Amino acid sequence: MSHTIQVENLTQAYEPGRSVLSDLSVQVGQGEVVGLLGRNGAGKTTLLRSIAGIMAPQAGKVSVFGLDPFANGVEVKQRFGYVAENQVLPTYLSVKQVLDLHRGLFPTWDEDFCRSLSERFNIRQDQKLGAMSKGQARQVALLCAVAHRPELLLLDEPAGGLDPATRRGFLEAAIELLGEQGSTIVFSSHYMSDVERIASRVVLVDDGGIKVDEDLDALRENYMLAMLSDINESAFSRLDGLSNCISVRRHGTAVHAVFRDSEDGVRSAMQPITNGATVDCRRIPLEDLFIEVVEASR
Repeated sequence: MSHTIQVENLTQAYEPGRSVLSDLSVQVGQGEVVGLLGRNGAGKTTLLRSIAGIMAPQAGKVSVFGLDPFANGVEVKQRFGYVAENQVLPTYLSVKQVLDLHRGLFPTWDEDFCRSLSERFNIRQDQKLGAMSKGQARQVALLCAVAHRPELLLLDEPAGGLDPATRRGFLEAAIELLGEQGSTIVFSSHYMSDVERIASRVVLVDDGGIKVDEDLDALRENYMLAMLSDINESAFSRLDGLSNCISVRRHGTAVHAVFRDSEDGVRSAMQPITNGATVDCRRIPLEDLFIEVVEASR
């Protein structure tokens, strides 16, 4: 598989000595649909801005289509679509004027595709953006990002301001249509249902690095949550040091540990540490996995 995105040992910081991303590496292959997860401030937006060429790496390297997106901004940007989390389009312009502006920027603009999406989601081209709701304006931003059929689509919390029906319809339509042509898609979201429905791969960013990077099907099959009664600090540290343990935390009087392993593998690994204590093992849904990993690093 050829790689649309290659991030190698990326470090980004907004304050000296406080890295948002630290030595982070990730690759995204052509045609992959990746759901990017992480708590607020974990670095999802910083990673997407680095891939989009908005931020130059302070350390490490970012490559998109084999090019440096910061040094080759125009060439790279003409081939991808990007919607920022707090993107604001000029409120004094009409939808038609905004579309005309974007049409001139992208040689691959597909007018039929643009018209089809506009009609499907009742986007009136004569309406001023200033008269639109936040959700309607968000739809226009998404339309601008996908109408040139980009090879790469980057979406930072694209569902912000959209009601559930619109969110599902618009996102799924855009991603499905782009997916048919083999476009690569990376989107961040706090809506686990969107990630599970749309993404084929999950990347969870926390504490400056990647905690989980897994195909969604493998994540459903290969991750277990082990819950046991309270253990002493020595046993807790040994548990945290197991190679197949993703995270471990205290939860009231219990201990929760997430493993990338089968149930038999988890019990076998834990047996010498827990001294035969009762362990409840179960498969872990994506939302619970997110909570366990994030809470363990607080």
